[in-house]
Amino acid sequence: MQIQISAPWAGRWQLAAIAVLGLSLAACAQPPVRPQPGVAASHMAYGDHQMVAVSHPAAARIGLDILRQGGSAIDATIAMQMVLTVVEPQASGIGGGGFLLSYTADGKKLESYDGRERAPAAAAGDMFQGPDGQPRSFKDVMPGGLSVGVPGVVRMLELAHLEHGRLPWRDLFLPAIRMAEDGFEISPRLARQIAEDELLAQQPTTKSYFFDEDGQPLTTGAKIRNPALAKTLRAIADGGANAFYEGAIAKAIAEAVATATPLKGQMTVDDLAAYRAQKRPVPCLDYRDSKVCSMGPPSSGGLAVLQILGLLRRFDMSRLASDGVVAAHLIAEASRLAFADRERYVGDPDFAPVPVERLLAPEYLAGRAGEINPGKSMGEAKPGRPADSALLGEAQIVSRAPEPLSTSHMSVIDRDGNAVSFTTSIEGPFGAHVMVGGFLLNNQLTDFAFSPAANGRPAANRVEAGKRPRSSMAPTLVFDRKTGNLTAALGSPGGASIIGYITQALIGLIDWHLDPYATITAPHVLNRNGPTLVEAGRDLEPLVTELEAMGHKVKVQELESGANVIVVRDGQLIGASDPRREGVALGD
Repeated sequence: MQIQISAPWAGRWQLAAIAVLGLSLAACAQPPVRPQPGVAASHMAYGDHQMVAVSHPAAARIGLDILRQGGSAIDATIAMQMVLTVVEPQASGIGGGGFLLSYTADGKKLESYDGRERAPAAAAGDMFQGPDGQPRSFKDVMPGGLSVGVPGVVRMLELAHLEHGRLPWRDLFLPAIRMAEDGFEISPRLARQIAEDELLAQQPTTKSYFFDEDGQPLTTGAKIRNPALAKTLRAIADGGANAFYEGAIAKAIAEAVATATPLKGQMTVDDLAAYRAQKRPVPCLDYRDSKVCSMGPPSSGGLAVLQILGLLRRFDMSRLASDGVVAAHLIAEASRLAFADRERYVGDPDFAPVPVERLLAPEYLAGRAGEINPGKSMGEAKPGRPADSALLGEAQIVSRAPEPLSTSHMSVIDRDGNAVSFTTSIEGPFGAHVMVGGFLLNNQLTDFAFSPAANGRPAANRVEAGKRPRSSMAPTLVFDRKTGNLTAALGSPGGASIIGYITQALIGLIDWHLDPYATITAPHVLNRNGPTLVEAGRDLEPLVTELEAMGHKVKVQELESGANVIVVRDGQLIGASDPRREGVALGD
């Protein structure tokens, strides 16, 4: 492969042990599952040339149109991000950040782009602590200016376009500008989130935009125009990223942050002018006949996904029922171990060493996999000790910051076989609830640890000036190990649950040979080194009982993912968008 990287249960348990260690248990083998009859055409698509799968139909239509004009996968990505800023403002946009994987088929070159937000120069480790020195609650610090990081997505997309764009930068903004000027209809999802959000009506800028003249939240089908955003997008289209990070837009952002309520922020125009997107090494791991590549630090998502897969290499997942308790148990236990390492070791690599290679080393993962009991849950896992980890201090679990369930993801493959997997976010629904220039600002700084230290040692993800907070985003590309050819592009929104969603999708595609729609619509069962989370409303009561008998503390809850996947099989593109959200796949 030549990818260039710029980097009465006892009896059942005995059967499980035989199966997961790869011995004969043919009855557990599952045949490939085909799309279910009646699948909505918008949620699954086939194509021979090009395809997009993204979280909103309007963005998908524009993305495919850009590809038809001869645009590259990067061009389509930029156009779709601008459209999402208009039609899905609660999830992503130019006021936030993201992580992007780009694959160039000619030369088989794989690159990752880091557009994660940065803390302002005035940020300090105790910024989320109260007068008593204790961490404030997430709800207290999320709204307002204090939680806003310097947005990174515009600068990152410009960098990617300079290297891989075909169509003029300006042209990629025109569809979103027209949509903002002419107006768009509010989708059911946006309407529901407006109605459920108690903070929108408390901020003058968001109240005037998301509520009618009588103070009522806008409802599904209401047409809304955003001339302020059209003006902002036109300035960026004409002036490039500098028009966002310098001049009038930057001044407006800094002023909005400094005057926001209930908590003022510390961002300045100098913080915006100093922002730079970065290219990062791409971590990859061999799993069965595939090479799986994802985003590295400061995102923890890709590294955790790869660790889980590496831990599961010991077990023959293909011989297990995809909806059975043994598979769910093994994935949950491997996830515990990966999340324990995530909490201890992962932060911004520009501020503290992250032992990526050691955490993915085969000997380390094999040793950690030995901690998994095929028939009994280990409970809360402790971090491991990869080689030389003593340099990082004693292993410990630091305080976890909440990660709201928002974000968007898009997967793109163009007619030349170039691919993009891009996860983009303003963090929680409606970000910091601060609106400027027609777009919402992020609350990504709440992804930092609220306590700067644990047990007397600095937390890897503590707040520091200019630092990027740890993320869970995991845009992923998959390749055939023998040929090096691209086989899948995927990713998902969902906060810390992204890691579980992507892991489950990859196992479905690689071990169980499910089609992309079947793999992303399967019921979710995941673990973040706490209770095992089982998706509500999927008739999984027997599975809950079996997991509890194996020692799991189970919590049944909504697990609304939103994955977007494109698979390449036998020269054909197969796209799927998770029906839990309103995305679509389109191709030709």
